[in-house]
Amino acid sequence: MNRMQKLPIGIEDFEKLRTEDFYYVDKTGLIKELLDSWGR
Repeated sequence: MNRMQKLPIGIEDFEKLRTEDFYYVDKTGLIKELLDSWGR
């Protein structure tokens, strides 16, 4: 059986995200992209 991960709605504790098997997407690279394209 395929078990789905939970969505971390309202959870800000990274340790809890990892230990309780929540779905997590690291968007750190997006910060650089946003800063590089911030102005015209």
